[in-house]
Amino acid sequence: MGRYIVNRIIGLIITMLVVSLFTFLAMHAAPGGPYDQEKMPLSPEQKLHILQRFGLDKPLWQQYALFVWNASHLDFGYPYWSPSETVIQFIGRTWPYSLQLGGLTFIVAVPIGLALGVLAAFRRGSWVDNLVTITIIAGISIPSFILATMLILFVAVSLKLLPTGGWAGPRNMILPVFVNSLGVIALIARYTRTSVLEVLSADYVRTAYSKGLKTRQVLTRHVLRNALIPVVASIGPIFPGLATGSVFVESIFRIPGLGNFFALSITRLDYPLIMGTVLLFTFLVGFFNVLTDIFYTLIDPRVRLKGGR
Repeated sequence: MGRYIVNRIIGLIITMLVVSLFTFLAMHAAPGGPYDQEKMPLSPEQKLHILQRFGLDKPLWQQYALFVWNASHLDFGYPYWSPSETVIQFIGRTWPYSLQLGGLTFIVAVPIGLALGVLAAFRRGSWVDNLVTITIIAGISIPSFILATMLILFVAVSLKLLPTGGWAGPRNMILPVFVNSLGVIALIARYTRTSVLEVLSADYVRTAYSKGLKTRQVLTRHVLRNALIPVVASIGPIFPGLATGSVFVESIFRIPGLGNFFALSITRLDYPLIMGTVLLFTFLVGFFNVLTDIFYTLIDPRVRLKGGR
């Protein structure tokens, strides 16, 4: 186990370096820059002073080498559009909103998705299964920005039942959490339904029924215990995306979270904020993948982690 964790940490560091390099090159390959004349009319002296202040006058390889050195000391610089605070301070100020949205989404989506998947599997071929399948298809197919816009127009504007946006109280959270949860519910329900159907066709389940066990006993003792093992593996990687915020949901509902400002940083080519946010997401993906693997060994004793496997 210890060797496995060390290998995964080394792999995560290498992955973060590769991601940072590709992100850095992609940012600088984009046309324009954070201080173009169209965005911010400046005299040549003012522009040169700003470029020197942020190190943008140096060759790209020097800029990247300086970024890696500073990032290894948890120094990601200052956002161009908020120079009064560091990138870490900016993330610390906006990330709690994204964590609240992601946490509420996780709390709502996981139980509902599991329940729908189990129900559809046990009622295979019935109208319940068909209804859950339609819900899964809709949740996966409908883009979040379209669903969010439709709900704002119908629920908030036409019926005036809920606010159109913001994050001031519980009523403001209902629509964003619902929109953010639908896709997650659909994914978990699909994984759960498939896994439960596979277990239901196993020989030991048929043997349990032949012994006269009730459906509830078979469900709790044999089906769920084995069917939820692969579902756990699918839930782990979902959380990093929820924790770092949804770009569309936060932007449309005007939530001052990290996802909203990450979208703005891309349009403004705010290099330090883009790099800091991308590396945060990369770290969370790697961290939760390792955490999922470790938890997997706890719930399934047949799995053992050795070395890099």
